[in-house]
Amino acid sequence: MAKILIGGCGGTPSEGVVTSLLKCDKGDEIIGMGSECFDLILSNVKRKYLVPYANHNNYKTELFRILEKEKPDFLHVQNDLEVLEISKLRIDLDAIGVKTFMPSHEVIETCVNKYKTYLAWERSGLRVPRNILISKPGDLKNAFMELGNKEGKIWLRASSPGGGGKGALPTADFEFAKRWIDRFNGWGDFIAAPLLTADTVTWLSIWFKGELIVAQSRLRKGWVHGNRTLSGVTGVTKVGQTVSSEMVNDVARDAIFSIDSCPHGIYGVDMTYDSAGIPNPTEINISRFFTTILFFTEAGLNMPKIFKDIALYNEFPVLPKKVNPLPDGLMWVRAMDTKPRLIKEDDITAEIISL
Repeated sequence: MAKILIGGCGGTPSEGVVTSLLKCDKGDEIIGMGSECFDLILSNVKRKYLVPYANHNNYKTELFRILEKEKPDFLHVQNDLEVLEISKLRIDLDAIGVKTFMPSHEVIETCVNKYKTYLAWERSGLRVPRNILISKPGDLKNAFMELGNKEGKIWLRASSPGGGGKGALPTADFEFAKRWIDRFNGWGDFIAAPLLTADTVTWLSIWFKGELIVAQSRLRKGWVHGNRTLSGVTGVTKVGQTVSSEMVNDVARDAIFSIDSCPHGIYGVDMTYDSAGIPNPTEINISRFFTTILFFTEAGLNMPKIFKDIALYNEFPVLPKKVNPLPDGLMWVRAMDTKPRLIKEDDITAEIISL
């Protein structure tokens, strides 16, 4: 039996992983840490530790106090800032016997920065929407002139690490966009891109030393509380649906190999469809599972179990197929303060009464 330390516990991204690991048959002990006490008290881990945010000066000190006390065998975290910080500490972690399962630090640094990711894809010739780094108001004016759609709208977002659609804004108003960037202190960080469609898909995968272990695609059909944000994006999927597409598979693989010639760990390729129906990669969620990972677990594909069994026990799964082993049309429906539900697409209309 191993001891596993999970970061960000109590938050949606981490609790899906925790719940998935608690369903495993090896009896591994799951402990947690996090930076929000009111999140931590909601976690299902055995013991809970409060730590500073990963970009705080005391983070390393507090982390290693936990490691010294608990002596976990494996450490996994679930947000970009913490992924980046843990990646920097791998030599120190190895020295005390704490395993991680991560891509190279160079790959992580590229993937947690959306503009660096875009530049890597552009160099490789992938079909991606043009991105413009906004360092000054003149760049913003050029973005509106060069990227605006027929309504004059562009898509703004922060390039630096952070989930939940950090800084995302569709707008045709230069002055409003300027104030928006001011609000986030985002000059030199924000990027502009053309508006694509509202249709998105994610290809979540686990790799080991360049070999694909498993990948599963999921459409996103809206965001929880998306109607309460300017962008419509919250980072929390409301409805996910399993899907399979050779085009999505190919684009995702190309997106990964354009950044990492030997993938190792977790790669979640987010794609948005353009007006021609082609999925364009927009980012790679690196070294972490997405917020709806419990969806796949409940459907029969426990990717956190696969991940930790490889890292801790060198055990690899036997699957009917590596790519999209789950059937199409399974849906995961979520909302705040209600239990998520796994349902087949065809069964929804059978439960809803239309007068």
